[in-house]
Amino acid sequence: MKFKPSGISTVIIVDKTKGASKTLQVKTKHISRFKHYVVSVLGLIVILSGTIFYLNSQNKQQEIEKAQLQAQITKLKNAIPPPVPAVKAPAENKAQTYIQEIEGKLQTINSYLRKRGLKGFSTKSVGGNGGDVEASKLSDEEKYSLYDDYLSRFLTAVAFTPMGYPRISSLTSYFGYRSDPFDAGHAEFHPGIDFKGERGDAAKCTANGKVVFTGWFGGYGNCVRIQHKNNFETLYGHLSKIVVKVGQEVIAGEKIGEIGSTGRSTGNHLHYEVRKNGKPVNPISYLSLNN
Repeated sequence: MKFKPSGISTVIIVDKTKGASKTLQVKTKHISRFKHYVVSVLGLIVILSGTIFYLNSQNKQQEIEKAQLQAQITKLKNAIPPPVPAVKAPAENKAQTYIQEIEGKLQTINSYLRKRGLKGFSTKSVGGNGGDVEASKLSDEEKYSLYDDYLSRFLTAVAFTPMGYPRISSLTSYFGYRSDPFDAGHAEFHPGIDFKGERGDAAKCTANGKVVFTGWFGGYGNCVRIQHKNNFETLYGHLSKIVVKVGQEVIAGEKIGEIGSTGRSTGNHLHYEVRKNGKPVNPISYLSLNN
């Protein structure tokens, strides 16, 4: 693009050392505004310099204030007297440790019991010799140790012994001989108890153990059998759905299936059995600690 002659100015640049010169054509309006450009650049330099100076002064002021605060904090810390350690007898410390362990085991026991629909133990008061005269001869440490050992064994028994309700509901049939629901003129032995429920309601195991059978089991329909310690086994029958697998480890209160009416059944309910050494025993004896 060519500019009009009136809009172009020629600038001659002379190099004295070489004796040569160069010409440079620029727009005339840029030459007239050159002073403004110079003033703008100088102003920008002044502003940047002022900003840098201000930031440096602020930073130095903050460093001074920080040092002053640190000195005050150090002064206050030195003014605080060192805490006096509480002096306790070794036996007292051990006794408190035993009490805490006992309370922890009771809380775990209560958790197992509540999952089974049972009321737990009170942890407000711990201790006592149970009326044993010989216990008075024991030291506090020996008493707590014996009590702690007893609760450890009891905790294992509670965890792995079928106890409580696989479903919190009313009973519709009991353990023992009864009238055959399919033939009123015939009596049959009912090896478990039945809990009222609707299809899809959760069925839960009543103790820690391992699942040893899942699937169709004759008149029980869809069935789950769980092996526990101390030669106990529980059976859950007529399920509409099974949610565990053979070999799976389960804990008390865990869902193992859903209530239904599969197998030899006249309606939705949960059939529950407790077996000891392979033989059915009355589950009523294991629904609460008072039986």
